Amino acid sequence: MTSTTVTSTTKAAADSRTSRQRSPRGSASPSLSRSQAQVGAAFSSGYTLFLIAFGVLPAIYAIYLAFTKNGSFAGVSNFTKIFSDYRFLPALGHVALFVAVWLVGLVIIVVLLAIITHSIKTRWLSTSIRFFYYIPGALAGASSVMLWLFVLDPAVSPVSFILDAFGFDSFVQVVRVDQLPVIFAIIAFWTGAGGWIVIMYGALNNISSEIMEAARIDGAGPINVAWHIQIPLLRKWISYMAILSLAAGTQLFVEPRVLSIASKGVVPQDYSLNQLAFLYAFKQNDFNGSAAISLVLLAVALGLSSFFVFRGGLFERD
Repeated sequence: MTSTTVTSTTKAAADSRTSRQRSPRGSASPSLSRSQAQVGAAFSSGYTLFLIAFGVLPAIYAIYLAFTKNGSFAGVSNFTKIFSDYRFLPALGHVALFVAVWLVGLVIIVVLLAIITHSIKTRWLSTSIRFFYYIPGALAGASSVMLWLFVLDPAVSPVSFILDAFGFDSFVQVVRVDQLPVIFAIIAFWTGAGGWIVIMYGALNNISSEIMEAARIDGAGPINVAWHIQIPLLRKWISYMAILSLAAGTQLFVEPRVLSIASKGVVPQDYSLNQLAFLYAFKQNDFNGSAAISLVLLAVALGLSSFFVFRGGLFERD
């Protein structure tokens, strides 16, 4: 069976469903639309206020600090200073490698597990698996890293046999700098993937049964249905997951900070860009340099997020 065969029948089913969904919207009265708009504005106003107070205004102040020195305009000297810092490029490379490993693994494994879970027809089994996925999400931030300190120590780890199989005899061997991107990706996946699997599962439930039935009539098996129907229809949700995960990944701080303390300096205190910005601000008393690093992070995150928004069609209407 070819992809053209699958999409021809399923496209007709999708068009039929879309036309039925749009007709009630067009018949909504103007007063109902105004009421819905007012309720929407009321719900979003609180978020807008917090966004301005804790997002926009701090960003404006960071821009001011990044381009000034002692209250005077300093051009790009703060950026030149951080770019010439011998710690900047290694920190940038650490974050880039971690984000690459984590995002690729997160997208592939989350989508795969969501589709597999969605294909399970036994209700109690599907519910139990989703609950099992979601449990690690209850531990977040420093608490999850503290738990992983025990997991990564061969002397006390419940999975010490796995660490022994890889030839790790001590905690210091496990947390070597060249292995940290993978370790941080595993920790981040363990704490965050369960929630995304549940979200993807909900998105799969929104795919019309008519489209799925049309694909099966065309002779599509589970793999063809997943590849040609489910994954394309999950594109916006995958983009949404990538954007939020990218934002979290570029702010890597707690994990290397805790491991640095636990390993007594094996993990450097300037491992990530956020740690380097912290050192600039609170060890070197250089808030201008710290603000310049934060703006670099902001620019990179905005650029990559824009790529995912446009490539994923996040704001396109069906």
